[in-house]
Amino acid sequence: MGLRVTSGVRRGAVALALGALVLAGAVTAPAYAAPPGSAAHAKAGPAKGATKSRTPHRLTLTSLSNPRPQLVSGGDVLASVELPAGVRGPQVRVALNGHDVTRSFVPQDDGTLVGLVTGLRAGTNWLTATARGRGSAHLLVVDHSIDGPVISGRRQAPYYCQTTAFGLPAATPPTCSVPTQVSYEYYSTDKTFKPLADPTSPPADLATATVDGQQVPYIVRLEQGTIDRAVYQIAALYDGSDPSPTAPETGWNDRLVYTFGGGCNSGYRQGTTTGGVLDDRFLSKGYAVASSTLNVLDQNCSTVISAEAAMMVKEHFAETYGAPLFTMGWGGSGGAIQQYTIADAYPGILDGIVPGISFPDALTTLGPVTDCRLLNTFFAGDGSDFTAAQRRAVAGYNAYSTCTSWDASFANRITATDSCDPVIPEDVRWDPVTNPDGVICNASMQMINQIGTDPDTGFPNMTLDNVGVQYGLQALRDGVITPEQFVRLNASIGGFDYTGKAVPQRTVASTRGLRAAYADGLASYGSQGLRDTAIIDHRQDLDSAGSLYDIHTTEWSYVTRARLLARNGTAANQVIIESQPTADQSVAADSYILDEMDAWLTRVKADPSRLPLSAKVVKDRPGTLSDGCFLSATQLVHQDLTYPATGACAAAYPVASNPRLVAGQGLMMDQLKCRLTPLRRSAYPVSFTDDQWARLQAAFPTGVCDYRLPGVGERAPIAPWLSYGSDPDAVHGPVPVRAP
Repeated sequence: MGLRVTSGVRRGAVALALGALVLAGAVTAPAYAAPPGSAAHAKAGPAKGATKSRTPHRLTLTSLSNPRPQLVSGGDVLASVELPAGVRGPQVRVALNGHDVTRSFVPQDDGTLVGLVTGLRAGTNWLTATARGRGSAHLLVVDHSIDGPVISGRRQAPYYCQTTAFGLPAATPPTCSVPTQVSYEYYSTDKTFKPLADPTSPPADLATATVDGQQVPYIVRLEQGTIDRAVYQIAALYDGSDPSPTAPETGWNDRLVYTFGGGCNSGYRQGTTTGGVLDDRFLSKGYAVASSTLNVLDQNCSTVISAEAAMMVKEHFAETYGAPLFTMGWGGSGGAIQQYTIADAYPGILDGIVPGISFPDALTTLGPVTDCRLLNTFFAGDGSDFTAAQRRAVAGYNAYSTCTSWDASFANRITATDSCDPVIPEDVRWDPVTNPDGVICNASMQMINQIGTDPDTGFPNMTLDNVGVQYGLQALRDGVITPEQFVRLNASIGGFDYTGKAVPQRTVASTRGLRAAYADGLASYGSQGLRDTAIIDHRQDLDSAGSLYDIHTTEWSYVTRARLLARNGTAANQVIIESQPTADQSVAADSYILDEMDAWLTRVKADPSRLPLSAKVVKDRPGTLSDGCFLSATQLVHQDLTYPATGACAAAYPVASNPRLVAGQGLMMDQLKCRLTPLRRSAYPVSFTDDQWARLQAAFPTGVCDYRLPGVGERAPIAPWLSYGSDPDAVHGPVPVRAP
């Protein structure tokens, strides 16, 4: 499908309207023309397990495996035929590209016909349903390779296969594909999963699961294979028969949990872990669980690629088990980044999300991460006289160990090769002298289809910037640090060059990269799909853990809330639940959150009103669900959580800050690069000597951040569901029309 972008849209970014056939002339006509009077687009059909709210007035064809039938993959599609009053199933005929496929369709309890249609040809297909005397319905289906890409654009190379980490056969680049394998696990009475060679012979220590109030054998069907160059996994209770998309499994509760893994790194590899699918929290209650290696941000720091992988795996799940009533996202840290960004930029993949120890997006988070590396260097040198309390005040965190942890864990993600995974051979890695065209492990390499590369260096266009940032400003205002310390800090802090090397100059972002990042929704905006999404943000308290995990500080949950409030006028679709990371509180919090999210999404799906989805999500939130915190495993206190917080939750879970908030940035933290205003002595509540003022002017020759203004390049995203083409050997769309 040759997508071309009309004037005003950046290279590679194509807005795919929800189910639309053409984009105002941006898409050429399909080779197989639609019959006269045919439907030019598909509407969303009833999900498996849902109750139809009305009888259609005409015959209707819908894609169930992917609501956007122009994005299906793998040669098949799960479709539904809705029948108008007076039409019975035997009267309907369905054809694929003129060939009868009626036998694939099975009557359902809700009156529809559902069928798995196989044999799609690559590219354009037409599915047609007819009923004598009652007209016809037509559905355009565009099929893509199961190896991808579908929307993510030009593929990264080299790419290293890692299928053997899952017990699958060795694979060959660039697709790294292997045949699908099915195995079985059972949950033992000792509370562990164990391999099961023969699911027809239950072991003596087999536990039971409870689905819809009924106890069933706790045997799990585990499917593994490759989709979109990733290893995917699907787990669901096994009832003794092969799953079918037209006959529901008795052990499945019609709901899907999609899990996401943490981190953030450059990719070039398939990965050795998924978000995890053998999870008793979900399987014991009848949920199916799915994930893939490209849904682990440490193996793929691209939310666009993650969205594509989730879309394709979810499609395959629907074609195996049936379309879920709803899909719930689950995962922490980088897994939370994926949920927030996918829900906003690619709405519909996830109906509700449970981001744990969350960050809003990778680009916003990167500022404080790299600030910590600069601060650590400063405090080890020119700032060695700063006390522990002063260092903590400049960093903003409850414990300065958070900065130490950021430096040790993720600050190297901006470097050329320091974060390369061991699977990437040393001799293929970038070197300025011996291998200038080698692999660059900067995490932003995963985003080059969006932000582009600097033609002079070959590195990604930089979105990181600290020009004009007044480190320690709030600490100065509070009298915690002296004017001399403030001047010395900002004169000495420095920045990074394009290779991630520390340099005396401040870090300067690429204007082109910034504009693209905002336009393409890489910085979570909050007013696209996120306003239509049910959110329970689970904030486990790690702020003062004194370990690498204490990077997950609480203020980030409120950053996302601030964006929702500013863009939508409400954040009522986001609930924040705080808890301690102890085993008993984790169990209690997860159980509460899972049950409440299930109830919330079930109510939304059953809501027959004509309200917009965003209004339904707010209206249908259960009365038992609201902000709060666990004071113990048995005591959940409900109270509205704000920043800065007050009350019992604030006392138990103190919310602090970070280096950019201390420097004066607002809670939304949406300026990746600030606009500048001239230095003014009257802006400070302290007096500087003439020498100090001269040094401060030298530190900020172009001015200091004015966070009252939008950031450089800041704008609303172009649209949800941007595509970067499906041809791995071409980038679709013209050269950027915006000035560099």
